[in-house]
Amino acid sequence: MSEPQSWQSYEQVAVEIMNNIATLLGLEGVEGKQSVYGSRSGTDWEIDGKGVKVGGESFVIIECRRYSTSKQKQEHVGALAYRIIDTGASGAILVSPLGFQEGAKKVAAAENIQELIMGTDSTSDAYVVKFLNNVVIGCPTARVKVTAHFGTVVVGPDKTMT
Repeated sequence: MSEPQSWQSYEQVAVEIMNNIATLLGLEGVEGKQSVYGSRSGTDWEIDGKGVKVGGESFVIIECRRYSTSKQKQEHVGALAYRIIDTGASGAILVSPLGFQEGAKKVAAAENIQELIMGTDSTSDAYVVKFLNNVVIGCPTARVKVTAHFGTVVVGPDKTMT
């Protein structure tokens, strides 16, 4: 059994996985931790990752929160919503092991914040991530990626089962 990851490692793994599945997320690619300027506040925001939208004309903020004892609270999602407004992002993806509380879901829906659920023990090649109507599984022994979407399972690059 492996040791639990630190929050820094959780962020790095999330960015790597999201970059690998960028097209499923509607992104051209995912960049790692960086600062983004807030034009309303005049301050810089450190973000855990940046998802570049297809066409490169907009981006989403990626926030990773490895909270393993409670779901994301309304106040925390609200703080992320302000960063979207301040930086001019088109939305955000919040990565956590447990998802959102009810109030947080309402704020997320109003401000285009998607939840991506990823376990605390995920690695870049062994993981299960859930977002929207998708489940993506990384399996190191078989070197197979499985994606489930609306009842369809994609196993590897060229085999589909329904």
